[in-house]
Amino acid sequence: MLQANFKMMAESTAEDWQLIMGEQLKFIAGLPERILAHMQLLADDYGGFPVDRLQHSLQTAELAAAAGEDDEYVVCALLHDIGDTLGSTNHADVAAAILQPFVSEENHWMIKHHAIFQGYNFFHHIGLDRNMRDGFRDSPHYERTEAFIEKYDNRAFDADKSMLSLDEFAPLVRRVFSDPKNSMYRQAIA
Repeated sequence: MLQANFKMMAESTAEDWQLIMGEQLKFIAGLPERILAHMQLLADDYGGFPVDRLQHSLQTAELAAAAGEDDEYVVCALLHDIGDTLGSTNHADVAAAILQPFVSEENHWMIKHHAIFQGYNFFHHIGLDRNMRDGFRDSPHYERTEAFIEKYDNRAFDADKSMLSLDEFAPLVRRVFSDPKNSMYRQAIA
C-alpha cells in the first residue's frame, strides 16, 4: 500500500492528500458495515432489562417503521442506544455524534436528548429529577423527542416479542450513512 511521505502534517502536500483521501473514501464507504457490526455488541447485554439492548433497539426501530416514520428517523430509532457500549454514562451523546453528519438537526437533537426525556419514566426512582426534560421546553424539538420516547423507546422492552433481526434494517443503515449532510468534509468526499 502506498503511503504519504511526511513526518509532520505541516509538511504534507496536495499529492499526499490525494493519496490519503483515496484511502479515506474507501474507509468512509465501510462505515455502514462497521455500524451494523457494532450494533451486534448490544446482543446479550441485558443490563437488567427484560430484553437485550440489541432487541430493544430493533423493537424501537420496528415501532417507528410501523408507524410510518421515514428511513432517517427509523435509523435514528435503531441507533439511539448504540453508545451504550463505549459511552455508558453518556450514551445519547455518543449516538448523536455518530448520527450527526447524516441526519437532520431535529433527529440529531432528538437522539442527543432522548436519555433525559426517557428519564421522566425512572429518574425519580434513582434520586434524580424526573422533570429534567422541562429545561428543554423552549426547544422546537421538545415535542418530537417526547413523542419518540412515548411512542417508540418506552414501548420497546417486550420480552414476549419474537426476536428481530438486524438484517431487516441493514438497507436503511446503508442508505442513510451513504450521504453525509452535515460534515465539514462533505465537499471533499462527495
